[in-house]
Amino acid sequence: MPLRRIKLIAWLPLALALGGCNFVVLDPTGDIAAQQRDLLLVSTLLMLLIILPVMGLTIFFAWKYRASNTAAPYDPEWSHSTQMELIIWSAPLLIIICLGALTWMGTHLLDPYRPLDRLSAEEPVPDGVTPLDVEVVALDWKWLFIYPEQGIATVNDLAAPVGRPLRFRITASSVMNAFYVPTLAGMIYAMPSMRTELHAVANSPVDSRGFSSNYSGAGFSQMYFRFRALPEADFQNWVAEAKASDAPLTRAAYLDLERPSENVPVRRYSTVDATLFDAILNLCVEPGKMCMSDMMAIDAKGGLGLESVGNVLPLTYDKHARRGTVFGGAPSYVVGICTPEELSTALTLSAGAPAGARSAEPVRGAGLPFRTLTLPTSASPLVPISLPASGALAGPRRPSNS
Repeated sequence: MPLRRIKLIAWLPLALALGGCNFVVLDPTGDIAAQQRDLLLVSTLLMLLIILPVMGLTIFFAWKYRASNTAAPYDPEWSHSTQMELIIWSAPLLIIICLGALTWMGTHLLDPYRPLDRLSAEEPVPDGVTPLDVEVVALDWKWLFIYPEQGIATVNDLAAPVGRPLRFRITASSVMNAFYVPTLAGMIYAMPSMRTELHAVANSPVDSRGFSSNYSGAGFSQMYFRFRALPEADFQNWVAEAKASDAPLTRAAYLDLERPSENVPVRRYSTVDATLFDAILNLCVEPGKMCMSDMMAIDAKGGLGLESVGNVLPLTYDKHARRGTVFGGAPSYVVGICTPEELSTALTLSAGAPAGARSAEPVRGAGLPFRTLTLPTSASPLVPISLPASGALAGPRRPSNS
């Protein structure tokens, strides 16, 4: 067999391996992704300006100053060259300055929270054009997309009109994921009880795939969704198909969808609870749970004191253990004041309170039976206070002398 044919056969495995490559990152359809591609290419070329000469000179010096080359100059006392020092230090310094400038500009111009000011390099965003809002929820292990403007929702199916700015509001239901559509824009994380944003635009029709680029458990490898950039008429047809579905996305339907599942087929919902995304973000989709925003508002005011005694179960977001699994804990109850110093301050304040200022209404728990305890205060020796008859923390007690 000729040597030429043997070389061709030797290259065949490499050709087969490259045949499975997808250059979608280098061939995007969105302006943001195109700018990120350009940043990647320019940065690579700048670094190659150093890497290639160094690799070439390494081979050149090894060949020229080999032991068998007696014609090469031999100077064992050589130790310094000003010209060589200038070349060695100036070239990398200039490249670092260029890379720093590119990174600084790219960090600000391609900030995912920054609204778009252009649709492409030649076309600014027209006046009066508003972005299409898409609310994204990373679930275990599928993606939920809510379209507030259209009043629909889909699972593992994302569509957008060509040429209209997109504004994604992204969160997660349990663990952290990363929302990534290579043809559209860069990656951004999806985290529970937090909201991230991403602005992007699709400049031409495309049918591609998005996925999670952050490992999130057993079903991570199948956590893909379809992304399509469609002409306006086709996008409206896609919306009409979703509206034709007879499945509404209520809170109860979401709680069922939220349960971990793999290889979930595309689903469409004709209507969506308008408050669902904010409830997901604030961890209060399940009935009876206090929203995180309300809890933070109470904490910002210093709490509500003894009058806020209540069941802490609505404050606990444990969506698996609290839904019937064997690891679910029993309800617990909290009463503050917790420290003798706080109790002493409260007693001092109550001593100067006018008669009748303290409510005689018993402190109520979550429907548990009551028992009456007597606690001393400075206003009166014994004041009856009703507390839940549970084994939990019972409330302010007399400071001990120990």
